[in-house]
This record gives sequence, C-alpha cells and structure tokens, in this order.
Amino acid sequence: MSRTEELRTQILDLVVEYHAEAFAPAEFLAGLSPLPVSGKVFDSAELINLVDSSLEFWLTTGRYAQQFEERFAQVMGARHAMLCNSGSSANLLAISALTSPRLGDRRLVAGDEVVTVAAGFPTTVNPILQNGFVPVFVDIELGTYDIDVTRLEETIGPRTRAIALAHTLGNPFDLDAVMGLAKAHDLWVIEDACDAVGATYQGRPVGSFGDLSTTSFYPAHHVTMGEGGCVLTQSGALKKIVESFRDWGRDCWCEPGQDNTCGRRFDWQLGDMPRGYDHKYTYSHVGYNLKLTDLQAAVGVAQLDKLDGFIAARRRNWARLREAIDPLEHVFVLPEATANSEPSWFGFALTVRPDAPFAKGEIVAFLEGRRIGTRQLFGGNLLRQPAYHDIPHRVVGPLTNADLVTDATFWVGVYPGLTDPMIDYLAESIHAFVKGAPA
Repeated sequence: MSRTEELRTQILDLVVEYHAEAFAPAEFLAGLSPLPVSGKVFDSAELINLVDSSLEFWLTTGRYAQQFEERFAQVMGARHAMLCNSGSSANLLAISALTSPRLGDRRLVAGDEVVTVAAGFPTTVNPILQNGFVPVFVDIELGTYDIDVTRLEETIGPRTRAIALAHTLGNPFDLDAVMGLAKAHDLWVIEDACDAVGATYQGRPVGSFGDLSTTSFYPAHHVTMGEGGCVLTQSGALKKIVESFRDWGRDCWCEPGQDNTCGRRFDWQLGDMPRGYDHKYTYSHVGYNLKLTDLQAAVGVAQLDKLDGFIAARRRNWARLREAIDPLEHVFVLPEATANSEPSWFGFALTVRPDAPFAKGEIVAFLEGRRIGTRQLFGGNLLRQPAYHDIPHRVVGPLTNADLVTDATFWVGVYPGLTDPMIDYLAESIHAFVKGAPA
C-alpha cells in the first residue's frame, strides 16, 4: 500500500468515528424536540463517500455521477438518467428540450400550450413560461391532490402540444387517463416525479411513462444530495438534447475531462461555422451550465443503498398516521391513494372541511406551537400568487379545489427520520386540537 493509500484509509476510518460522535441520535422529547416535515437521513456511508470524492478533488461530474446515473435509471425504469443541479433545473431542462430543432415538426415554439394544474409547485410551471409557452390550468381532486382527469379532454386546443404534471406528495396521477389523452392527440408528457421516487402505477415506476421525467435530491426528498436533480428518458435522442441544454448548449457530448469522443472533433461542419471548428465549442442549443458536482453524486450513491428502506418507512409512517386520525374524517378531507397506484409518500395532506369549527390557520398555529412542522400544499392556486398575476395562460373549468386547498390544506411529515413515538405524538396533537375546538 502506498503512503497515499495508507493515509486515505486512515482518513476514511476516522470519518466513521467522527460520524458516531458528531451525529449521535438525540432523544425525542414530545413538545420539546422539533418534529419536522422532512429532513436528510444518513449514516457514515454518505460521509465516507463525500470525503472519498473530495480527496480526489475532481469537483465536476465524475465517476460517482456516472455510477449514480446508471443505478438510478434502473430504479426509475428508464434507459437514461442525466444528473443536474436541482429538481427545478431538471424541469427547466425537460421543458426546454422540447424546443430543440432536432425534434422537427414535434418541436414546441413560443405560444404553444402545455397542460398543467393550477395548484402545485411553481417550478413545474415556471419553465413553461420561461420558454414562451402558455400554461393551460386545470383543477385538482381533493384527497389525491392530483389533476382532475375529467377535465382533460377540454384542455385540448389547436396549439396544445404537451402535458407537464407532478405526482403530488408522492401520489401518482391517473397515468392511464393522461397517457391515453397524450397518445390520442400526439402530446409530449413530462412527469414531475420530484416528490414521488419509488411510487408505482399499475406496478410500474412513475417516471417511466412520460417522454421525460424529473426528480429532485433536495434534503426534503426521497434521496438527497443536498442539492441536485435528474432528468430521465427512454429516448436516446432526447438524452442528447437534454445533455446539450445542461452542458452550455454545446453539440459535443464528451464527458468532463475527455476529448474527441466522437472521433471527429476537428472534422464537423455545423451551421455557418467553418468546417473543422472545434466540436467542443460548437453550440446546437441556447443552453445553460446546470451540472452537479461529483461530491453531491457521491452522497447520492450511498443514499441509493437505503432507498428501499426509505420508501418502506414513508409508507409505514403514512399508514400509521392515517389509521390514527381516521376518526377525524368529519372535520378533515383525509388523503387517499390514486386508484391502481402505490404511492411513495412525501407528506400527509389534510384539508379542513368548510363546515369544521376551526380554520386551517388555527390548527397550523397549534401544531407549530407544539414544535410540529407543517407546510402548505406548495403554492396553492398559483394564479393567486403575486408572481403569476399577469402571465399568459388559459383556464379550463372552475378552479374550485385549487382555491380550497389554498385556503384550507396543509401537510405534515412522514419522512424516514420520524419514529413511531413521533408519529403518535403528531396524531395525538391533531386529536387534542380537534377535541378542544369549539363545537
């Protein structure tokens, strides 16, 4: 063993000791300890990979990223996975890819329409606007909090070209209805699976149905890299387009640190550029630099080893909480799985019924006072948000439920860091509030 290898081994052995000291689990004290909606769950394996990667000082995409992409594509039932720096960037890349001239007649141009829901996370919708497309907003269902598929056919207009939808809180939307409409009208489908890694529909992983799908690796999500995201596809052609947009818009597909992968680096003639212009500096798209670092990917590789356990824990926590508060259905719309699906739950949504003797703000304040974290259903009805007042858009049908969730819905956590005593304290707190609410 060389001196360098010996030192590396010593460092990584010390990392295990450091993790045991620095991240020892704390005792949960009901009412005193925070009970967050989400958070990162890790052990020494993530730290070892992170330090191991740092010792190589290969700071851009490298061997860990390649390993993660190969494994994650298999998890998601896709042929290709392309890492990027966030889930929001993944959505931007997926939507932007549809503008590529390489798509011929199927290319989207400014003014084309993309069907989505009014109540969701902003960065599912933002890339539609940023590319000059027009979002077509549809209402959601209560309980599943996914698109109201009974309105789907009404969304189709002469310029409707794509559908971009999220699997809300890890609960798959009705993929039979959405994919059926897409096939009938030759529409692109983008699945935002940022909250739904591990969910299945008809036994098949979400993210494997659409032309493109996206995920996020923010600490709140099923797998974390701190920051990070991914675009997935079955199509080799779409893979190249996404990678081009991610990597400055360049035409070249060399990995970082590599040259002349195509064998023709100085023998291309593209656009109006002179023949032989360096392929590494020839651009086929108006792109970005949205890559992530190998340090992030190193953390993700360790997280993938835990993914099955994470998913099982989320489902177990959700089921325990659902059973505990089932008697409160008279005051809450309780969440439910979409038919034919097995969700990979991101959170547990509660909608205060209009005839309940309390308002959302009151129970949220009560829970937060007990150090129980809560969240809104993301942006609620986005058309009520300040940023979206003047956007070009079309609305199909009333947005009754989108308005209702804005006023009456919140969610609490079920992530793997929550133990049975934490879930029980959460359920007991909800019961205590309802019991004390005025009749």
